Amino acid sequence: MKEKLRFLGMDVHAETIAAAIAEPDGEVRSLGTIPNRMESVRKLIKKLGPVEKLRVCYEAGPTGYVLYWQLAELGVQCEVIAPSLVPVKAGDRVKTDRRDAEKLARSYRSGDLTAVWVPDEGSEALRDLVRTREAAKQDELRARHRLGKFLLRSGHRPPTGVRAWTHLHLIWVSQIRFTQPAQESTRLDYLHEVEHMRERVLRLEQAIVEAVKLASPALQEVITDLQALRGIAHISAVTIAAELGQVARFAGARELMGYCGAVPSENSSGKRSRRGSITKTGNAHLRRIVIEAAWSYQRPPAIWAGLRKRQQSASEAANEIAWKAQHRLHKRYVRLAAAGKDKRKIVTAVGRELLGFIWAIGTKAEAAAGQRIAA
Repeated sequence: MKEKLRFLGMDVHAETIAAAIAEPDGEVRSLGTIPNRMESVRKLIKKLGPVEKLRVCYEAGPTGYVLYWQLAELGVQCEVIAPSLVPVKAGDRVKTDRRDAEKLARSYRSGDLTAVWVPDEGSEALRDLVRTREAAKQDELRARHRLGKFLLRSGHRPPTGVRAWTHLHLIWVSQIRFTQPAQESTRLDYLHEVEHMRERVLRLEQAIVEAVKLASPALQEVITDLQALRGIAHISAVTIAAELGQVARFAGARELMGYCGAVPSENSSGKRSRRGSITKTGNAHLRRIVIEAAWSYQRPPAIWAGLRKRQQSASEAANEIAWKAQHRLHKRYVRLAAAGKDKRKIVTAVGRELLGFIWAIGTKAEAAAGQRIAA
């Protein structure tokens, strides 16, 4: 029974953990501060009695889910709490680790906290790899900008018809020579950094391909079927699947849109109804990749060679949903463009609806994989 449970709140930092317990009789007391080490956590849990009558929570943060997995090994039921949804008293101006732990324990007992979904270690590892590749792409872009702006300042322009950062463009950059030794050293260093970043991205993309081969059948099915959508190739599909973890955990498409932060904000009161820009309070990595894919729906529906090849591996249901998505999202783009809306706002609206099709394909793929495993 709930009244017999003890609720442990933990304020977790890199080196320390402040703990507080909410007793069944209403008392909330601090248990002090312990080192953030497995043996210290084990000793604390052992002192608190049977793990069956203990419920633990802590806020999601930079320490990740290590503590969650440690508590799971000890047989303790734990939940990781969304920090932005923890109730805050308007007049409370004192914040300490002890008070934070007590507030967590008290709010957890009263059911006022919202838990986040915790991935398993395999899903977390794939997400780390995908985000590393994303960071590498950003570093590559910065390296290209440095080299490009240096050449622009020195008066060097690429030959007509040579596109930036293609193989011919890099050959042209490698053939440039400066009379000043300092400038020549700068060119060589910038060029070396661009080549290094390009090799790093290729290395990480190959690592992603190998990691997907070791993923669960359900995740592989989702990645394959998502590629039936226009604007979503292999790396984009892996990124979406890794960030979502399990698509079926969202009850509907609207929940997924809210998780992505792609829903409009609202400030309404009485007869006044006012909506603003999107909230951007969700997963920024997922929102970025979906908005990038949404740009492709400004073109009329079509199946070209690359998309046809991807759809050959996808399920028939995914291909049907993807074809419906092309027609619906292109009409949406054309209708908003005819109304004179800003392009960026149009693409954001298209991306929000694209999340609905992603949810439909993902849930069907996971269900199909589950049925095959059960059979």
